[in-house]
Amino acid sequence: METFLALLTYFAYFFIILLYTVKLIKYLRMPVHLRWELYPVIDEGEFEEEKNWIEKPRKKRYLKGFLFLLKDYFTLFDYAKNNFPYWLGIYPWHMGFILIIIFHILCFFGGLSIVKGIGVSYDSEAFIGRFLYLAILLTGVISFLAGIFGSVVVALNRILNRNLRDYASIQNFFTYFFTFVVFFTGFYSWFFTDPHFFEYREFWVGLLTGRFRDVSFWTKIHIIAFDFFLIYLPFTRSLHYITRFFAFFLIRWDDEPNIRGSKLEKRLTEVLKRRISWSAPHVQKGSSWSDVARFIP
Repeated sequence: METFLALLTYFAYFFIILLYTVKLIKYLRMPVHLRWELYPVIDEGEFEEEKNWIEKPRKKRYLKGFLFLLKDYFTLFDYAKNNFPYWLGIYPWHMGFILIIIFHILCFFGGLSIVKGIGVSYDSEAFIGRFLYLAILLTGVISFLAGIFGSVVVALNRILNRNLRDYASIQNFFTYFFTFVVFFTGFYSWFFTDPHFFEYREFWVGLLTGRFRDVSFWTKIHIIAFDFFLIYLPFTRSLHYITRFFAFFLIRWDDEPNIRGSKLEKRLTEVLKRRISWSAPHVQKGSSWSDVARFIP
């Protein structure tokens, strides 16, 4: 069983990294986005207009944009502002997801520290050992509790709210159930069998050294559930945790002007040559986008 758990874990992490990488490359190679005027741009003041801006150097405030996205990730303020009851479920579910990923990453570093001879406990002689112990404990417990609560509340919101229920798919409810299982098995394992996550750190020691360690039943169940969850994630919308950076920096905040002879003009020219596979009263199937742009019905 130790070998099976280790091989499944190796495969799960390799699989999610591989598929996420393939998908990201695919997205980055897609045609240039529509050159719409999307405001406000993070580099500008709100509703600020400047004459002859195209002739002046454009400021790129990457740190400001990154901090804005971090605020969005860790508060979901748009949900809170527009639909507070829904936010009460989606926020703990969202944070549970983020924290359980951080928890497993910290467990990896905890195992690595043990391999390097650094004890990971509340009374460790090394600061890093004490820090990892507390960080693993806090992220693990908070993620389990928040995830359990969020999974249930989000599912109930989808069922009880007619506006949400009409747009819910079977996969939505399967995902809520799956995440509930992952969070619940983690909580049960921590509460009843491994209150200091000692077993799970030792499991990572085994993965790092090749000398696989046995764990208790509920820890096994959580490891299996989390591994299959990692395998499942690339087939969900979860990639938006990463592509959101692209959506903001490369689309929403992209104010690069289309100058004659520029790389952007060449990319746009290629897009305008693409043929259309659908039709409408104002669009003829088989035409190029250049034809559509020039023709006014």
